[in-house]
This record gives sequence, structure tokens and C-alpha cells, in this order.
Amino acid sequence: MPEGKPIRVLIVDDHAVVRSGLSAFLLAVDDLELAGEAGSGEEAVRICKRQPVDVVLMDLVMPTMDGATATRLIRRQCPQAQVIALTSFKEDDLVQGALQAGAIGYLLKNVTASELASAIRAAAAGRPTLAPEATQALINVATRKSEMVEELTEREKEILKLMVGGLSNPDIAERLFVSRSTVKFHVSNIIAKLGSQSRTEAVAIALKRKLV
Repeated sequence: MPEGKPIRVLIVDDHAVVRSGLSAFLLAVDDLELAGEAGSGEEAVRICKRQPVDVVLMDLVMPTMDGATATRLIRRQCPQAQVIALTSFKEDDLVQGALQAGAIGYLLKNVTASELASAIRAAAAGRPTLAPEATQALINVATRKSEMVEELTEREKEILKLMVGGLSNPDIAERLFVSRSTVKFHVSNIIAKLGSQSRTEAVAIALKRKLV
């Protein structure tokens, strides 16, 4: 952000009273400027595409297009706009979904005016701000993923060890005297249980957590 230039903020919420309150807040802060209001995710995407927006205050639970989907589209189509999820909800999945969609911050609507202003300034500078509840939600998700490791069967642990050793599926099948399709089935289960997206990531997680 150029120094001295107001931060242009777009408010996205399907409740008019919330938008009104946030608009009044922005008008009271010298370095913040209202870029517009949107009552839906679709409208927010349209506004970001047609005019400059620095920071989006995004409600997450809205009809038709939810906040996470709108965030993903805005970050893809208008990468100069940073998104702060501003919501009443602190469920683990909502937090993870918003951050995975590209939100730089996650705040609850009970945040104070000074905290919100600070978060907007931080977002404009590319710095994240998370409510304590959002941080705890991420910890909960990470803990759940870690606990999933305990679900690996003895056979899966055996195959994971061979995967870490660099063996391919045919090599593993030959070593364990089982069919390739059986190995493929176990490898898919291992990847899913470790919360990874690929065989390579599963091996990296296994090494990092010293599972083998």
C-alpha cells in the first residue's frame, strides 16, 4: 500500500444491519475508506473485478455462494485484494475452509473496532491476523490429522515403511507377496489417513512425524 493512501475496504454480508454498522465504523477511521458493500458472494466478486479493492471483510455463511467460495474467486481473479473472514462462527471446518480459500485473516464479529482496524491495516500490508478461536481451530484440525495416524493398520505401517524406503507399488507387491492392486488399495488408504494429497506428501509426513 502506498503511504498516505486510504485502504479501500469492501464489506460483504447478507445482513444489511451488519453492513451498515461496518460502514459507519469505516467512516470513523481516517486511513480506511469504504470501497463498497455486497449482500452476496457473487456481488462481491463482481465489485472486486470492476473497481480497486484492497481488503474485503467477508461473511462466511451466506445463501447461494458462501464466503469461502467467494474468497477463492476473489483471490484468483483479483489477487491485489486481501480477504479477512469476519463471521459469528468459529467451527474448525469453517476456519480451515476460509484460510485454504486464501483468506489472510479470520475474526469473529465480537471483535473491537480498534482490533478490526488493526487487522485491516495488517491485511493490506500482507500480514495475517487470526482470532484466538481461529488459531485454536487450526490446532484442533492438526491434532485430528495427527490422531488419524493411529488408524493405520499393521499392514499399512509396513507398506508405509517400504514407501519411505523408495519402493514402488510393484516392488512392494513383490516384497510382500501380494497383488499390485492390493498394494494400490493400501497406499490410497495411507495417503487418505495421513491427510496428504499424494504419495510424496505421505512419505514426507511419515518422515516428519517419525512414523517409521
